[in-house]
Amino acid sequence: MEEVDHLDFERKTAEFDVDAMKIVWAGSQHAFDVNDRMARLVASDPAFRKDERPMLGRKDLFKNTLRKAAHAWKRIVELRLSEEEASRVRFFVDEPAYTDLHWGMFIPAIKGQGTEEQQKKWLSLAYRMQIIGCYAQTELGHGSNVQGLETTATYDPKTEEFLIHSPTLTSSKWWPGGLGKVSTHAVVYARLITDGQDHGIHGFIVQLRSLEDHSPLPGITVGDIGMKFGNGAYNTMDNGVLRFDHVRIPRNQMLMRLSQVTRDGKYMQSEVPKQLVYGTMVFVRQTIVADASNYLSRAVCIAVRYSAVRRQFGSHAGGPETQVLDYRTQQSRLFPLLASAYAFRFVGEWLKWLYTDVTQRLQANDFSTLAEAHACTAGLKSLTTTVTADGIEECRKLCGGHGYLCSSGLPELFAVYVPSCTYEGDNTVLFLQVARFLMKTISQLTSGIKPVGTAAYMGRLEQLMKSTCDACSAEDWLKPSVVLGAFEARSARMAATCAQQISTSPSPEDGFTELSSALAEAAVAHCQLIVVSKFIDKLQQDIPGAGVKHQLNNLCFVYALSLLHKHSGDFLSTGCITPKQAMLANEQLRSLYAQLRPNALALVDAFNYTDHFLNSALGLYDGNVYPTLYEQAWRDPLNESVVPEGYVEYIRPLLKQQLRISRL
Repeated sequence: MEEVDHLDFERKTAEFDVDAMKIVWAGSQHAFDVNDRMARLVASDPAFRKDERPMLGRKDLFKNTLRKAAHAWKRIVELRLSEEEASRVRFFVDEPAYTDLHWGMFIPAIKGQGTEEQQKKWLSLAYRMQIIGCYAQTELGHGSNVQGLETTATYDPKTEEFLIHSPTLTSSKWWPGGLGKVSTHAVVYARLITDGQDHGIHGFIVQLRSLEDHSPLPGITVGDIGMKFGNGAYNTMDNGVLRFDHVRIPRNQMLMRLSQVTRDGKYMQSEVPKQLVYGTMVFVRQTIVADASNYLSRAVCIAVRYSAVRRQFGSHAGGPETQVLDYRTQQSRLFPLLASAYAFRFVGEWLKWLYTDVTQRLQANDFSTLAEAHACTAGLKSLTTTVTADGIEECRKLCGGHGYLCSSGLPELFAVYVPSCTYEGDNTVLFLQVARFLMKTISQLTSGIKPVGTAAYMGRLEQLMKSTCDACSAEDWLKPSVVLGAFEARSARMAATCAQQISTSPSPEDGFTELSSALAEAAVAHCQLIVVSKFIDKLQQDIPGAGVKHQLNNLCFVYALSLLHKHSGDFLSTGCITPKQAMLANEQLRSLYAQLRPNALALVDAFNYTDHFLNSALGLYDGNVYPTLYEQAWRDPLNESVVPEGYVEYIRPLLKQQLRISRL
């Protein structure tokens, strides 16, 4: 089959330097180079092929993942890849595996909560993969409410050991990835009990399986929790169940950086401030936000490319039909998602900076920005994962019937991504945490405590309650000050209304419960403001490349104005804008869609994804969609025989009227 680029004509309409945009998307020239090299390394290795995943049974699927993880580690060692390169290899292999939890949760937990001595011992083993670890926190009966966990760790001063125990069925650890079949060790979270006193939840390093034959150690019951949503998707991961029957571990396997138990059983807080735990949480949530932009951009890339290839209706005088991407209905659903992918990319970059800043402050015993950073990362985790999960599904619908095929790549992408709406904090629960922070911020204004960081605008609450929007023309909606003004006023007024209503209720808690859905909406408004303001900040930077900044500017205002359109009820009911101004914003949004249209394909090319990574017949770089769909259909196991198995037993007797019908 000759190599034809069916999208070449579409790429020629781009009005900016795509290579320069690739650097912006990657974050730096260095990041681009590493990503590009590692993506090609993985794509060119047949051991990493993944198109057969949806057709494999669970056991084969899991074994296949074990093989890939081992092969990836072999390549990492052989090529002496740096830690950064190794993590990009795992990213591009693109298969949920026990290694995600080992590198992403087990190691950071020991780094964050282990003493120097503990880090020295355990990390040296973990970095060489001589032990494999997971993160056992969630239980059958409790997830988001970590304080409600039931597993116990009772100290026995006679033997200087902790007894780890699961007292109830609901205290079984349930969901940890890597636990079901692979991990040799886990960081287990349990209620620390010394001398009959409960000191709350602490982390412990517990060995689960023999390092000789991998069998579970005495007192440990462990297994897989079963099939999950989707075909391949997250079923490559051994999410597990774990029960302890009075399992003894040495005293020094309690993670003791923040608190410790002495030999004789005395519980002591260490000199290290407890707030350092939040640093780890900020880090984990920052990676989840960055991941949201990765997943959403993949779905958008597939949908944009396919929308440019697919033609439907509207042919004039025997000419070709209209590209689906030319329809305004397609643009109004797809372009805000394209803009969101870029918006989440930049807010993710900023969160990296925030993590570094908070960590440095915590080490200097400065906790002034901690509450705001915690609320901000909780809210952004929640906002970006909700939008991304919904966005992947929307992209599937935008690809019509073919989007429903596993070979489109979209069903699998959705099934793999969707759990992020619940892990590391259920999204609604997290929005309510943000709302509590906003209520506290407003209540402290009277005592002269100035809000900081992303909440600083709340310090101008009185002014924002009275401010009016001064957009008089559609073009005015391209002014950062006008857009920020409207978003700040909306967020401040929604939060202030909640605060006012809570103050008149019988008790603050009753008020909070009664108004929880309005509070969650106020939290969403606050988080959307953060994303809009960080996108606008990005545009203040020096961005090289012909036409690059102009495209980012258009994307920024598509993001903001599409939100304004979607939430116009909030903006109008709080009086931030007038109906006339809402109409002008919509007019400007339509104009931006028209400007994005010739650049849409180049904007997804800037993600620099290989065909291997996208794994989609609809999202191929060269647009060769139909022959690929046709070929892939014939690869399905059902097509291995022309006459299906079961013909003789079930189809032939039916056709020949020879079914044995028993008369009752």
